[in-house]
Amino acid sequence: MIIEEAKKVIRIEAEALLALADSIDSSFEQAVKTILSAKGRVIVTGMGKSGLIGQKIASTMASTGTPAFFLHPAEALHGDLGMIIRGDVVIAISNSGETEEVLRILPIVKRIGAELVSMTGKPSSTLAKAGDIHLNIAIKEEACPLGLAPTASTTATLAMGDALAVALLVERGFKAEDFALFHPGGALGKKLLLSVGDMMHSGSAVPLVDLETPMREALFEITSKGLGCTGVTSANGTLAGVITDGDLRRALEKGTDFMEKSAGQMMTANPKRILVNDLAAKGLQKMEQFSITTLFVFDNPGSCIPVGILHLHDLLKSGLA
Repeated sequence: MIIEEAKKVIRIEAEALLALADSIDSSFEQAVKTILSAKGRVIVTGMGKSGLIGQKIASTMASTGTPAFFLHPAEALHGDLGMIIRGDVVIAISNSGETEEVLRILPIVKRIGAELVSMTGKPSSTLAKAGDIHLNIAIKEEACPLGLAPTASTTATLAMGDALAVALLVERGFKAEDFALFHPGGALGKKLLLSVGDMMHSGSAVPLVDLETPMREALFEITSKGLGCTGVTSANGTLAGVITDGDLRRALEKGTDFMEKSAGQMMTANPKRILVNDLAAKGLQKMEQFSITTLFVFDNPGSCIPVGILHLHDLLKSGLA
């Protein structure tokens, strides 16, 4: 019984969304164009559950290139109406279209000179008629068996808000890099903003020896720099190869007396590389692809002289993975 009831709720809400998709008309396009051409911001308002959905809509718009915030209609009646200015677009949400607190702020919104987009489930309601543009979010039935708790109606409202935000995003040509600018503290922001140059070790911190360096000295370089490897360079500074902790372990397992060898004899040629201006996330992807923990960094595709080294541990500490 419990599982069937849950499935019923989801089916009702899914049907409401499909019906909403079929109801999208020129009013939606007009709303998008009005917001795009507005000189001000988008202010979303609504009471109760509609208000909670309105907060999410405003947040989604703000993070996708449309300046927006939520205004509580009850607080608006006590001074917060001053947040609205001429050139703004107000999206007022009420499923019934008769919510008292929302209706009471409408005359002031009009007097200020803001555009009004009403979002209701009743096209003949007071709020619907007052809007310069009306978006119909009507549903056939609520998922609540009592027909009282907003369920399918709030789902439809949220979907309409998402549709607006995404349509605006597309029309503005908003890109992933733009999204990252508004999310610098999150994992996504780090993936899209942090470059290899931000994360790499450079200068004297880069472990390097030349081809003729005895392995005793190369081992000291690996240990002292603490990155589990050393690059091996030719006389002109060109990176010829790399020696890793793994190489040394495998040599020991084979019984190889590598301490009497040179770095050039022990190295693996043509180590994996990355460019200083590449995203750090690309470096992580490359390390996972080749099951390695370091990448030597170069300042341009044609360069053979390393400017740094990128280590997996630094990427993990940054929260990229």
